[in-house]
Amino acid sequence: MEQQVIDSVTLGGSVAPHDLSVWGLFIQADLIVKIVIFLLVLASIWCWAIIFDKVFRLRRLRGKANRFEEAFWSGGSLDDLYDRLSERPGDPMSSTFVAAMREWRRSLDRGIHGDTSRQSLRQRLERVMDISISREMEVLEKHMIFLASTGSAAPFIGLFGTVWGIMNAFTSIAASKNTSLAVVAPGIAEALFATALGLVAAIPAVIAYNKLSNDLARYAQRLEVFAGEFSAILSRQLDEDD
Repeated sequence: MEQQVIDSVTLGGSVAPHDLSVWGLFIQADLIVKIVIFLLVLASIWCWAIIFDKVFRLRRLRGKANRFEEAFWSGGSLDDLYDRLSERPGDPMSSTFVAAMREWRRSLDRGIHGDTSRQSLRQRLERVMDISISREMEVLEKHMIFLASTGSAAPFIGLFGTVWGIMNAFTSIAASKNTSLAVVAPGIAEALFATALGLVAAIPAVIAYNKLSNDLARYAQRLEVFAGEFSAILSRQLDEDD
């Protein structure tokens, strides 16, 4: 009796069970869909690596900037501070300070004569600090474009994998001439898995890009404020030496 039941089910067109787990969906997917899924997983991993790197780096830099500003505004000698930091400035704010002080010392060694020379020195100091800030921010903003690109492109890459997978699913339906849900569901699930991964990669990338861009903009503004204050101090020193 048991053998007859099994045979009748088999003859009735039973469908082999499909593994609908995440790994099963990947293994059973078409080659193109597998490539799409693989690229999206790599993009997601790389995005998270960038996110953690930027978050922890900005946290460290803010702490170093706080310590530098405490030393800078403590009333101690700026020359002594420069001597301590000139070899290895540990953060963008220290680098900006060192660049300006180096130009300041070079100009003093050559001598400053007349208002034209003083005005030229003020301009050089401002330009040196602007260049230093631009270089430091360029390093900090590295890989941010990848977050933006992933946030905008990942959903469409996932959609491409979904469309391709659904096309294959309907092709299989036409070849087997079987429209039962058991035949249709696995292929569509594999295809939709690509869209889900596209969103998994894109959503954190977009949120992190907006948050990190705002944090980087605030940090750049902090550097510019410091540069302006330091430029005013040096300019005042020039006037007092007149």
